[in-house]
Amino acid sequence: MVNKSAMLSVIGRPNVGKSTLVNRLVGEKIAIVSNKPQTTRNRIFAVITEGDTQLVLLDTPGFHKARTRLGDYMVKVVSDSFADVDAMLLIVEPSAEIGKQEKLLIERIKQTRVRAVLVINKIDTVKKDELLAVIAAYSGEHEFDAIVPVSARTGENIDDLKKIMRSYATEGPQLFPEDMITDQPERQICAEIVREKLLRCLDREIPHGTAVEVTKFSERENEIIDLDVTIYCEKESHKGIIIGKRGAMLKKIGELARTDIERFMGTKVFLQTWVKVKENWRDSDAMIRNFGYCADK
Repeated sequence: MVNKSAMLSVIGRPNVGKSTLVNRLVGEKIAIVSNKPQTTRNRIFAVITEGDTQLVLLDTPGFHKARTRLGDYMVKVVSDSFADVDAMLLIVEPSAEIGKQEKLLIERIKQTRVRAVLVINKIDTVKKDELLAVIAAYSGEHEFDAIVPVSARTGENIDDLKKIMRSYATEGPQLFPEDMITDQPERQICAEIVREKLLRCLDREIPHGTAVEVTKFSERENEIIDLDVTIYCEKESHKGIIIGKRGAMLKKIGELARTDIERFMGTKVFLQTWVKVKENWRDSDAMIRNFGYCADK
């Protein structure tokens, strides 16, 4: 019976491994990941229910300088994540050079007087003695409740982080059902999985100019799911690249996405994909809302 809960925001600059960490903490893939910055666009609730405690994580977009209306929305999501939470998890890379974005986030933590834990991710990429300088640098910037070096990729020290997160839980009703791991609808997760494959398979700016919409999500009597997906891009030339020679790239993206969607849904999926052009959709308030990126989410 859950009788304690805590809400924590996961913040950091792009590409520090926030979504990978959230997936590791939850034990399921609920947030897409790639090696490209600004992969996460929306606020995602991730739910961890263990014993009498429920932890709710807010996975947020990477904090960056906005250049489009979509970028403005993503920055607002990060700013809004400071409100009504029990603590912040500031995710950083193992470097003693504190970047401008990290300093801005620390300043916001100070201004809002919210409790915060510093999580130094990717410790599997450096020698252990190099972490001392990182810890010293950030300790000089702010008095964090705790500093936890982890590897979201390997799982190192994840249990230690969970223990600290549980310390913020207070008595009260659970926020989500015990068997729920995210507030994202299944069709939204399917759309995000397709977008993840676009990020992984395409180069340069093209994948950042794409959006994915599920236009059909239905289950047959034999439990096979029919999934129709439309990929939107900003230029006709980008459409050709996404489709590829004789449709090879779109086929590859579809096959990779279908494998992950089937794993997530636990059943067979019949996936069909189309590509359409919507010029400058990232600067259109109407299009941004249409694709689910709206300030009230």
